[in-house]
Amino acid sequence: MERRRVPELWHRLDVTARDLPLGMLLLVASVVPAFHGNGTEVGGLPTRPADALAGVAAVLQCLPLAVRRRWPLVCLTLVSCGFALDQLRGYHLFAGTALPIALLSAGSYLERYRRATLVSSSVAFAALAVALHQRAPGEPMAEFVTFYLALALVWGIGGWMRSARTAEAERRSRVAEEARAAERTRIARELHDVVTHHVTAMVVQSEAARYLTASPDRLDQTLIAVSDTGRQAITDLRHLLDLLDPDPGTSHGGRDRTPPVGRVLTLVEQTRLAGQPVEFTEEGAPPASTGSADLVAYRVVQEALTNALKHARGSRTSVLVRHGEREIIVEVGTDGPGSRVASPSGSGRGLEGLRERVDILGGDFSADHRTGGGFLVRARIPAGGPA
Repeated sequence: MERRRVPELWHRLDVTARDLPLGMLLLVASVVPAFHGNGTEVGGLPTRPADALAGVAAVLQCLPLAVRRRWPLVCLTLVSCGFALDQLRGYHLFAGTALPIALLSAGSYLERYRRATLVSSSVAFAALAVALHQRAPGEPMAEFVTFYLALALVWGIGGWMRSARTAEAERRSRVAEEARAAERTRIARELHDVVTHHVTAMVVQSEAARYLTASPDRLDQTLIAVSDTGRQAITDLRHLLDLLDPDPGTSHGGRDRTPPVGRVLTLVEQTRLAGQPVEFTEEGAPPASTGSADLVAYRVVQEALTNALKHARGSRTSVLVRHGEREIIVEVGTDGPGSRVASPSGSGRGLEGLRERVDILGGDFSADHRTGGGFLVRARIPAGGPA
């Protein structure tokens, strides 16, 4: 646990504090006698013993690395000045290693004035090369050209790193937007399932109540069923609101947001009260871990019963839920002519939406007319997948 906390604490530090140790390390290495005269050398000037100006050159090259990501242009300017002083005086400090680091950082993190920086740096290096060549006339110009090309390569690597970082940020933004769109679609489907089923049941029950005025007991039962259906609709809508605002302190009653397959019986009872004859059969025991399979099975039954109420009202309907070790089988069949039963194609929020949900879990879904009339909805849903 402690080993994990150290990297976390390090990344929480300001970027300047994280870059400062690199500059300090180069500065310390520059004052070590063993490294004196073994640093970067351009122009062939003889190595000069260190003096006060050598300290200035070392500080200018090393300490600005602390701001190489926060202010890359400032860092590159100061390091370049220190490097020029180092080379013109012939110190050849180990701190000269800071120049390619500053240049790489500028190529990677500089957002504005990139072209102007590249041109200015090239002009400054040309001036430095001319000055060094005048002090050491025998030095071939090819050395300066080679060093310049090496620095240009470092700048190019920094630019590539910047492009890669931008592309990764765009990819993450795109993935996040796709995830938000998928979540909005999922919630829209949940809302469609909840509202369509419960409102359809309430409408059918309310219409039936008009013909029960002569039978007070049956009328009272029907009105109670309407109230229960309305309360269930409110509960399910609150679950959806909890998805939009998943604050544990605002959950309604602490109930499970995922309707388990066991609540299929409640759907069947509501549909029966709406006047639809429904036979319900449940076989086997639910697996220990169902993932989101139980929710999808619940929605399959809910959508199929809603369509039966809408398009085959009064026709015998059968619901079968079979639990296996690794899957859940759901079959909902409705008798009748079947000509008006919902088509498998649609807006994407009915049976077609269910097909997509089952496909995501790696299952099979079908919704077809039966021979001799009627309609059958069947789903095989693998259990134990991710919720």
